[in-house]
Amino acid sequence: MVNYHHVYEQLLSITSNENVMVDEYLRNHTYTKLGGKADLFVTPSSTEEVQQIVKLAKRENIPFTLLGNGSNLIVRDGGIRGIVLSPKRFTTIKREGNSIIAESGAKIIDASRQALKEQLTGLEFACGIPGTVGGALFMNAGAYGGEVKDCLRDAVIVDKEGQLITLSAGELDLDYRTSNIPDKGYIVLEARFDLKPSSYDEIKEVMDDLTYKRESKQPLEYPSCGSVFKRPPGYFAGKLIQDSDLQGKGVGGAEVSTKHAGFIVNKDNATATDYIAVIEMVQKTVKENFGVELEREVKILGED
Repeated sequence: MVNYHHVYEQLLSITSNENVMVDEYLRNHTYTKLGGKADLFVTPSSTEEVQQIVKLAKRENIPFTLLGNGSNLIVRDGGIRGIVLSPKRFTTIKREGNSIIAESGAKIIDASRQALKEQLTGLEFACGIPGTVGGALFMNAGAYGGEVKDCLRDAVIVDKEGQLITLSAGELDLDYRTSNIPDKGYIVLEARFDLKPSSYDEIKEVMDDLTYKRESKQPLEYPSCGSVFKRPPGYFAGKLIQDSDLQGKGVGGAEVSTKHAGFIVNKDNATATDYIAVIEMVQKTVKENFGVELEREVKILGED
């Protein structure tokens, strides 16, 4: 049995009181606006604090979960046990040579905007991705023909032992919507993107075009976790769902978007249980209609 009061007191010895929250609803920290409570929700302010918190969790044998800004995540209604760590205070973005260096809690959109300001090309694809830099590395985020592995040079991470390490992009095994970051238990603190000089106007023209495509096609008016499914070989997930006549179909307050079939939206105070039920309904229906297994891109964490 975990003595949470003891763990809480130790967290307060590592970081400030305002950085530790007890029984915090994770629906306050996810794009879907779903999720039960975290026993302890921690937002450290420094690399050293992250290292100490990781070591504390290991020493006390307490569950430990990393949470970005929850843009590609569903947290179940029962919440998450143990410590949930958010890097939301790590938001610095800077230029170094022809590279953009961004901390993990910064939004990848903001990194792409900084690259525009510095007249560096290569991050335009990220101008509409709602996740953090850390989350973008976690799943090798991509859009409109570009992805993180195309421009990432290296990343500073904290491993499961609390050690600070710099790893090359190749050491992260980046592939289509995957990396070894979750399996290895890495916490990304900083990423370096190698870019190329270009003109402000040319970069902005590309970003404006991608922003228009995103805003005109995606259901941004409702909470969602973005694209729910990976692209199955030889198909498009959204087209399969649309052809299965599933748009507008749902469970509880969650439904398949009528604007983009690849999205499931929280239309009316949905629960995580509703949302997951819609995912399973879509997978079952597409399998029955086309024999295609849709694999989730979105991650699901926590307890029922």
